[in-house]
Amino acid sequence: MSFPILSFLIFFPLAGAFFLLFINRKEENLIKSVALIITLITFIVSLFLYFNFDSNSAKPQFIEHSRWLGYGIDYYLGVDGISLFLILLTTFLMPITILFSWGSINEKVKEYMIFMLMLETGILGVFSALNLFLFYVFWEAMLIPMYFLIGIWGGKRKIYATVKFVIYTMLGSLLMLVAIFVLYSIYYRATGTFSFNIYDYYNLILTPKLQTWLFLAFSLSFAIKVPIFPFHTWLPDAHVEAPTAGSVILAGVLLKMGIYGFLRFAFPLFPDALFKFMPLLVILSIIGIIYGGLMALIQKDVKSLVAYSSVSHLGLIMLAILALKTEAMEGGIYQMINHGLSTGALFLIVGVLYDRAHTRMISDFGGVSKQMPVLSAFFVIVILSSIGFPGLNGFIGEFLCLVGIFKANKLWAILATSTVILSAAYLLWMFQRVMQGPVKNDKILKFKDLNLREIIVFIPIIILIFWLGIAPGTLLRKMDKSVDYLLKKVKKTEQIFSSADFLKKGEDNAHGK
Repeated sequence: MSFPILSFLIFFPLAGAFFLLFINRKEENLIKSVALIITLITFIVSLFLYFNFDSNSAKPQFIEHSRWLGYGIDYYLGVDGISLFLILLTTFLMPITILFSWGSINEKVKEYMIFMLMLETGILGVFSALNLFLFYVFWEAMLIPMYFLIGIWGGKRKIYATVKFVIYTMLGSLLMLVAIFVLYSIYYRATGTFSFNIYDYYNLILTPKLQTWLFLAFSLSFAIKVPIFPFHTWLPDAHVEAPTAGSVILAGVLLKMGIYGFLRFAFPLFPDALFKFMPLLVILSIIGIIYGGLMALIQKDVKSLVAYSSVSHLGLIMLAILALKTEAMEGGIYQMINHGLSTGALFLIVGVLYDRAHTRMISDFGGVSKQMPVLSAFFVIVILSSIGFPGLNGFIGEFLCLVGIFKANKLWAILATSTVILSAAYLLWMFQRVMQGPVKNDKILKFKDLNLREIIVFIPIIILIFWLGIAPGTLLRKMDKSVDYLLKKVKKTEQIFSSADFLKKGEDNAHGK
């Protein structure tokens, strides 16, 4: 396509945020309408990526490449079968969260919508950037609007949650920045040219020691973002204190950036270090699966329960990509999309309940389904999706993950199946206490069921939950070649030069010898 579709997707929301600056803050309905229209247009345009994507190619597509600042800092964008659906997930969830916020955000609406649009720009930039410097710019830029969304529109402990979120993510990001410049220096010594482009670094042959340190620097940043146990402690606080839309985007998309970072950078750039640290990463992933599930079981706050469920489910996704099997890796990517839909919907349901009851404590509910049968029906579907019920999207993702993990290691698979058991336990028990049984609170008798706007919010998610459970090939076929390429790159052990010889040759070339 000659049209710069990726640049449009990235910067159209930012242009919309700039446009909102000139609208009177008192025109709240106009501000909300403009933000919704901008995100809807962005989603519609993003569908062209799916319909024009070549499933037979592993190479990045829709390339936009031009010099930017010099010294290898290029404006380099592209999409492959791994990043394609993360972009689509982002553009799909954004208008849904904007529409949901229509009724729940009533203060500083203008600023809220501006930060939401800025957040979309940062996320789409992360998934599209093929230049490491550009990737880092978007990675850091994404933190700014999220910082304000939690810090201004969050709950009672919003400042604590915001500071903790920023400190955790910034610490990892700074180490990644150092590693990026080390790679940049090594590439210059090896080739005599400046480059931050990812695919140029794929050709580097690094010493095992150097791989170890660089892998640790990148992986810490990504592990915090996933988050992998024990770097998860910021997540429950951020989820509980964030506004509903912030929680949806945080769970639906932002957490996936850590998995994406492992797939795009840490695995293919440092394969020797990956195999060295794989036992540790596997252990931490399994601990996360079991720990997250057990913690969800004992939560009294329904939003905190959903937050800990993310720790468990993302542990399974991490274990799946560590299996380095086609089924597991495709299942992991598929499950990232499923988790974004199902857990995002769970947070929306929690938001609906909070808007009516102004509490999230499970003990304050009971018998809600009698007053809200439509919400109850949606709630059941979303829960069944999250626990992997056959015919729904979660079943396909979990099945592929467990099959691939089983091929890699039977013990891993046995331990990983605990996520299915635990998720059924804490989600069904939570549904029973909140929606079933006698009404414990007279306020519940005054609850009104979902209005038309809220039904419109849930319908697209419910449709996708069924669609992805019935027709998984619509996603899997698009990612086949990219996953195969990644696995071949990670598993390739044959080297033309030793690391030392390669670097020595590069130094000679750089000096014109």
